[in-house]
Amino acid sequence: MPVRVDDVMRLCCDLSLHQQMKAAVKHSGRGAFVAGATAFMGGLVGGPPGIAVGGAVGGLLGCWMTSGQFRPVPQIILEMPPQQQQQLYDSIMTIIGRLDWTDAAQLTALVMGNAVLQQKVAAALVTYITQELRAEVQYGE
Repeated sequence: MPVRVDDVMRLCCDLSLHQQMKAAVKHSGRGAFVAGATAFMGGLVGGPPGIAVGGAVGGLLGCWMTSGQFRPVPQIILEMPPQQQQQLYDSIMTIIGRLDWTDAAQLTALVMGNAVLQQKVAAALVTYITQELRAEVQYGE
């Protein structure tokens, strides 16, 4: 992976760590399957009332399953495959493309020292996480 992509990923990790970003990827397909399967099984066992009970229990179980576990955004960024990292890099480069840096530390210092730039990069990162990864972003502990 080119050094510049690594520098931008390091910037995204440092920025998200600074802002205490966490994200949870929801598994709605799996939750819907569990809810439907439980309603079906309830219908087989208890007829129409079983469908209602199975649907309610399955709905609660499906909701619990799709809530997702929040993980630190830096961990998510580092675990992304190179193709997704390249997409994130392209998105961030539209904002910082005019900056000149030699390494990740200098890039991070340049962005963190400029509140407007920091806000734009953070917004692009959140947009990428919510739209491309279909995850929910949360700030703080």
